[in-house]
Amino acid sequence: MIAHRATLDVSRALVHHVARLLHAERRRRGTPKGSRALTPFWQAVMILRWFRGEHDIPKLGRDHRVSRATAYRYIDEGIDVLAAQAPDLQEALDRAQADELAYVILDGTLIGVDRCAEQILSVKGEPIDAWYSGKAHKHAGNLQALSAPSGLPLWISDVEPGSVHDLTAARTHVLGALYAAAARGLPTLADGGYDGAGIGVHTPIKQPQENQVLSPDNRTYNQLLRSLRCLGERGFALLKGRWRILQHITADPSAIGDIARAALVLTHFEHNWLPGIR
Repeated sequence: MIAHRATLDVSRALVHHVARLLHAERRRRGTPKGSRALTPFWQAVMILRWFRGEHDIPKLGRDHRVSRATAYRYIDEGIDVLAAQAPDLQEALDRAQADELAYVILDGTLIGVDRCAEQILSVKGEPIDAWYSGKAHKHAGNLQALSAPSGLPLWISDVEPGSVHDLTAARTHVLGALYAAAARGLPTLADGGYDGAGIGVHTPIKQPQENQVLSPDNRTYNQLLRSLRCLGERGFALLKGRWRILQHITADPSAIGDIARAALVLTHFEHNWLPGIR
């Protein structure tokens, strides 16, 4: 075997931030000092390696000289600690208004998962695979997110099975709060998949039927809306590109929401968006 060194491409400040959160969690649990196999710093390093896309947790455990079970437990603990720091929906909207954002952008994405059998009834009363997305032709979880005009993700919902439509997921997790935000002067931009979402959620005007064409005013409206909204897609690209674990989840699909919110906290730190950081 040949030993070699590797570089973890995250800042030391981020590692120390995660380590401080882990240390606080150990104190909250009353963990005796020196009783853990890894210090908070090295546990943070292992967690960040996993988020950067090193899926093989047993290998991470061997690298850090801890057992397979301990490695899984440390990763799960890190996800929980980070996800607990993520802003809830109202906090994200309040901060968007406090920062005088002109609007927020609503978008959804599918996170690929390993095949899992969970049967539900469709709207037609037929049994279907809950986590199979007919749109993407793969097993996945559906996440909804709000982004700033710059494309920085602000908030992420809990996960819905891949068979759930974006509009249905949005109704479950976010639309009620968006109506209230719109009444306070914070509108939402969204793509055509959210058509009919309601007042304050602006979507493109549909093309008329029977080969009719949109009026120049409506075409201009759609062009302006798309040019502003397209940056919202940068939010998920930023998360998935930086924290590659989100490109495909091999854990329990129900954990996707917590994993995504943990990645959101890491992203907020790197972009100086944590509470109290400007």
